[in-house]
Amino acid sequence: FDAPCVQACPTSIDIPLFIRQINAGNVDGAAKTIYDSNYFGNACGKVCPTEVLCEGACVYNHQEVKPIEIGRLQSFATTKTMKEGKQFYAPGKPNGKKVAVIGAGPAGISCACDLRLQGYEVDIYEAKDKPSGLTLYGVAPYKITNEEALEEMKYLQDQFKFKIIYNKAIDTKRELGTLEKKYDAIFLGIGLGNTSSIQIPGEDLANCEGATEFIEEIKINPLKTFVGQKVVVIGGGNTAMDAASETARLGATDVTLAYRRSKESKGAYEFEYDLAKGVGVKGLFNASPVAILGTEKVEGIRLIKTEVVDGRVKSIEGSEFEIPCDMVIRATGQNKQVELLQMIEGLELDAKGKIKVNPETFQTTNPKYFASGDAVNGGAEVVNAVGEAKVAAHGIHAFLNP
Repeated sequence: FDAPCVQACPTSIDIPLFIRQINAGNVDGAAKTIYDSNYFGNACGKVCPTEVLCEGACVYNHQEVKPIEIGRLQSFATTKTMKEGKQFYAPGKPNGKKVAVIGAGPAGISCACDLRLQGYEVDIYEAKDKPSGLTLYGVAPYKITNEEALEEMKYLQDQFKFKIIYNKAIDTKRELGTLEKKYDAIFLGIGLGNTSSIQIPGEDLANCEGATEFIEEIKINPLKTFVGQKVVVIGGGNTAMDAASETARLGATDVTLAYRRSKESKGAYEFEYDLAKGVGVKGLFNASPVAILGTEKVEGIRLIKTEVVDGRVKSIEGSEFEIPCDMVIRATGQNKQVELLQMIEGLELDAKGKIKVNPETFQTTNPKYFASGDAVNGGAEVVNAVGEAKVAAHGIHAFLNP
């Protein structure tokens, strides 16, 4: 009743139950158990950091036994059910109320699914031409393919019948005003923006790219995307590991991961760093970029050695050095979409540009708006966005049915 793997899952999937169901031959029942808690059940089986969530909490870890491969079992059950087109859900009886969802990523889709179950009419406005958000555009292909991500979206849309309006970015005050008049509530699942600038010379050279933009390119145009032979990835988080791993897998002969703090201070999970090292990525720690070198395109990078004094990174004078390279990837975090959010009257942001919400309902300071996912948590996993969006959907239902 208090399985640590369930407690470690942000969507609280009943993991012991679905494993028993698979064991008993009831694979469809296992998939239903998974989808009841997590509409991105198949994707999360592939992209979740299971090593630090459910599998990391598995009781076998304390018995010197290999933990159960929960992610693989989850993908197995949901893949079978999707391939067979098993229908678990149908929209609820129409209740006459309409909700607009901005963003067809994990948060937006999950919120829409839950609202459709309760009979709401839901229109999703998506800036790009395909659904699934970062699951499609931002997760390295070695974890999940485009086909796998889109197959799950079709599976959900076939059952819940939500409407997605593609190539429709909501980015003006007028458009927001139109939505406010047309819908009873609005859900913001907008995620984050482009990679943050690091404000050093040479950032505008050809073949210097943001990590999320690079991963999107290789997901959408793999044969047309330039991959350097000598690549330097700047950053120490999971996105940096993804970019480094992917360039190595795509044929780069020399990939260096440069991070301004120590190896122990990196934000990435240890298993992600191990994956990167496993394909030949080299770690360079306590090194901060000073300039990207080249005339028209990247020819190298200049870095300086660093030390941490009283928690702050300090450059060591006279310790600059250069690395020849033909590509630099900046995995330096993503910008918040503050410009759009400031157009919404009464919507408050915190000091870091994240949307302020009531943690129990995910209602913003403008009562008509609800939000979850990266725009609220600052950048977490797909599974976090899904879990938060389900709570937000219940918050919307309570708001519209006082």
